[in-house]
Amino acid sequence: MPLPKVIPLSASNGAASRGGATSASGPAASGLVAPPPLSLYIHVPWCVRKCPYCDFNSHEPRGGVGEIPEDAYVDALIADLEAALPLVWGRPVGTIFIGGGTPSLLSGAALERLLGAVRARLPLTPGAEITLEANPGTAEAGKFAAFAAAGVTRLSLGIQSFNPRHLKALGRIHDDNEARAAIELAARHFDRFNLDLMYGLPGQTLDEARTDLDTALSFAPPHLSAYHLTLEPNTAFGHTPPPDLPDDEVAADMQEAVEARLAAAGYEHYETSAFAKAGYRCQHNLNYWTFGDYLGIGAGAHGKLSSHEGIRRQMRWKSPRDYLAKAPLGEAVQSDEWVAAEELPFEFLMNALRLNDGFDARLFQERTGLPLLTIARQLEAAQADGLLVRDFRPAGESQLEWIAPTPRGRRFLNTLLQRFLP
Repeated sequence: MPLPKVIPLSASNGAASRGGATSASGPAASGLVAPPPLSLYIHVPWCVRKCPYCDFNSHEPRGGVGEIPEDAYVDALIADLEAALPLVWGRPVGTIFIGGGTPSLLSGAALERLLGAVRARLPLTPGAEITLEANPGTAEAGKFAAFAAAGVTRLSLGIQSFNPRHLKALGRIHDDNEARAAIELAARHFDRFNLDLMYGLPGQTLDEARTDLDTALSFAPPHLSAYHLTLEPNTAFGHTPPPDLPDDEVAADMQEAVEARLAAAGYEHYETSAFAKAGYRCQHNLNYWTFGDYLGIGAGAHGKLSSHEGIRRQMRWKSPRDYLAKAPLGEAVQSDEWVAAEELPFEFLMNALRLNDGFDARLFQERTGLPLLTIARQLEAAQADGLLVRDFRPAGESQLEWIAPTPRGRRFLNTLLQRFLP
């Protein structure tokens, strides 16, 4: 899955602001003692066809997928990474996520060259998780084998539904039979794979949502992501008139059915939309939710990096044409801004409160550089309203404070998060 709907980011010296990038005047004073874990996000911006619900940076290539400038794009990604190395020098990378767009449009040879270049420039931790997003409509046995041989350890398949009517409404290029075949291929080549499902689809009934889930579970995926379809303004579905979606009561019933069915099947509901068998949680996304760092390369990629100076956000040029022109010149960054200290509590909690199990309270200061006292009043008010709980858990001979959303806080997460807006 691509980046969550949080804004990603980056950090360290002004060299990243070259090439027309805008930059804030400077960092706020930072109390950061050490940088958090680091991940790498790589964006591939092309799709066979743009889905009407998608607001990610994806583009239909003119002339079809055969016209994707694969070699030039890999060259641009490598140049982008080279220019960013001073920001992450010497820091080990624990996870890589290749998202899009449709990264499975790349050839096995291109992916092998790309990951080889990454390994030559960044120290990967032993057993680093490397995820690739794939569209069932681009699934080929030879390709999946080549992706695994190149070093991909985890595949994420955008199934969305097994219902032909709903797949057509969503603008997907695959049908239900291709979805099933792609899952079988994924299971053959990868021990770790994820299935993306959506519910609350145009004209969908509760029974249809349950059938989709049961079909997915018949393949015993180690990880499953279940998203409620939302209408984003900059999409075809966001335009007037919108599609006919299930009402709020039916959608809530669907969500409850998804959560109950997956719990009964032995899946841990560890994040708002993520469910996993024991030992199969997505480490890359966990780094997002715990406010870790991530370097983002590729057209439109975001990144967040921390240093002793503070926390900085960057975004690469969104247009593939602009990115291909600027990245080889060391000018891939379109925007570059320091995160203001007053914005950090909301930024942290927008991520950490997505974790159903919550987080160690010490993590707030470790990742923001701010004392927990900064948000003490808001935490107390949210607890009084039953939106979160603060308790103490044993940690050796001492205890540590733990903060977690309650079931009510998870259901009304936006209401909870609004308490921490600057």
